[in-house]
Amino acid sequence: MREIKILAIVIFFTAVTYWGVEPYAHSQMHPHVAPADFSFKDMEPLHVNGNIDNGKALVEANCIACHSIKSLGLEAPMSFEEAASAYGVVPPDLSHAGVIYDKNYLAGFLKDPVNATKLSHKFGDAKPYAMPSFAFLSEQEIADVVAYLGNIVATKASNKMVFEEACGRCHSMKYDGLKAQTPTLSIQNYLGAVAPDVSMMIRSKKAEYLNTFINEPLKMVEGIAMPRVGLTEASQEQVIAYMESVGDRKKAERESLGLKLIGFMAIFTLIAYLWKVQIWKEVE
Repeated sequence: MREIKILAIVIFFTAVTYWGVEPYAHSQMHPHVAPADFSFKDMEPLHVNGNIDNGKALVEANCIACHSIKSLGLEAPMSFEEAASAYGVVPPDLSHAGVIYDKNYLAGFLKDPVNATKLSHKFGDAKPYAMPSFAFLSEQEIADVVAYLGNIVATKASNKMVFEEACGRCHSMKYDGLKAQTPTLSIQNYLGAVAPDVSMMIRSKKAEYLNTFINEPLKMVEGIAMPRVGLTEASQEQVIAYMESVGDRKKAERESLGLKLIGFMAIFTLIAYLWKVQIWKEVE
């Protein structure tokens, strides 16, 4: 009985110390930020419905000079190296752009790319952003482009494909054999920083962190060069799921083993205690 009282005292003071220190340490190391905003309230929504046929004509006239639409058999007009040399970063394929990116974000991006990506601290008149503004288009025309982009493919993209289109221009995933489309030196010159390989990012940052970071990096890291990506919540979940499948394949197995280990330790502790009681009973 005496041992149980001592154990209870130790547990009490340990808990008091933990709850007194841990919340403060967590608040300093992980400051609270607003959750990810997948409604993109800062982007003015479209007030008109788009016309797909007119959008197709606008995309063909304004976009395919730089972008590929591989799902339609339209390859990029330049190689990755040539495009990176010309623009600083490889323009993305547009096959799933209308599906994986939020529609309000796409409309805002066409009007003002720097504002939509929140990279005004990196780009301006002195250093133009790779994507030009299409603010000269009317709201109806922008709605038409967005409508067409959302109509290009009928099937859902795989997790890997969403990652490649949204992230693969800058980031490598070497554990799955994916190399960034844009050469490292070009990215460094363009953004002022090297885009890291993200094979193990899910293990170092965790899904909860990435859920906000991908949606709005500046909330998490002041002055970071990474743009706001503009993914829908569903598409972002696909990106994180893909990162998890590559960098944390054993997650389910590890969590299952952890529960078994806790159960084993609990049973072992009970047996050890009962054995100790029996031994001391015989001694007494």
